[in-house]
Formats: sequence, structure tokens, C-alpha cells
Amino acid sequence: MKLTKLITFALAALLVITQWNGTASAASAAGIDADADAALSKLYEVQPVAKMLSEKAAAILVFPNIVKAGFIVGGQYGQGALRKKGETVGYYSSFGASYGLQAGAQSFGYALFLMTPSAVEYLDNSDGWEIGVGPSVVVVDAGIARSLTTTTLKSDVYAFIFDQKGLMAGIGLQGSKITRIKK
Repeated sequence: MKLTKLITFALAALLVITQWNGTASAASAAGIDADADAALSKLYEVQPVAKMLSEKAAAILVFPNIVKAGFIVGGQYGQGALRKKGETVGYYSSFGASYGLQAGAQSFGYALFLMTPSAVEYLDNSDGWEIGVGPSVVVVDAGIARSLTTTTLKSDVYAFIFDQKGLMAGIGLQGSKITRIKK
């Protein structure tokens, strides 16, 4: 039991330190917007299909800085912006917890391209959207990106994970909970 408490304390300390160093969290709405702009610009350069999706999407939910850390027990957290037609219409947090064989820390960003009005409505009306429950989400990797065209778009939500830094085995969005926050 003492080992579990020590691990939990170490994880909490690591998350606090990474959240307060300025790279993992934006302190204000303006900071989140600036980080979201930079993240989307970088994503569009690396993944041209993301730019194509942005032109068809009903909205884009972008989390530019997610911090993930864990040792047996893990967690991840970040803040982001919901964009419609290039304008921020709301702010959200993304939180996830996990348990299992894991160790390390990393940061990454992700963007969810909400392709249908019903996907945006689900986000607006849910009391915290758990990814994996609700609209179907397709994580876009290099293989899927090559086959996406405006005529093959069939899913409600397309997710891009980008700008990974640090050492941690695996990245997933399953189990992440997205909740609206006030800024």
C-alpha cells in the first residue's frame, strides 16, 4: 500500500510540475487560442489532409498541449479550443486516467475534426464527452490519410495526434473525457 501511495504522489507531483512550466497549459483564453493557432498551422503543414478536413468540418476541437505521465497509475490533462469557421466558440479540458504496465511522461497535441452538426451537438449537449462513447472517432494515421478524400469522408469525427515529445509507451484517446470549461 505504501508503494501505491508513493507512486500516486510522484505522479501528482510530476503532473503539477509539467502543468506549471508553461509548456503544458495555457493560463488564459488568449494563450489557448495562440497555442491552438500554432498547433493547427503545424498540423496542416505536416498533414495536408487535415487542411482539407478543416474546410469540410462543422467544427474543430484542438488540444495543443496534453501532458501524459504515469508509473502503473497514469493520467493526462490539457486544455483546448473549439473552433467554428476559424473562430473560437468555447474552451474545453481533456482528462484521462489509466492503470496498468506503464512508465514515463510525454506531451502531445490532438485535434478532433467534427464533420457533422450532430457531432458538434453531441459535444455541446453532453456533460463531458468520453471518447469511445458517442460519435464514431477515426484516428488518422499515415495510411488512412492517403486514402481520405472529400468523397470518402464517412465518419463523424477524425482525430489527429501530433507533436509527440517524451518517453511513454503508446498513445490513445480512448477513455479521455472532454469537458467544457469557462475562460
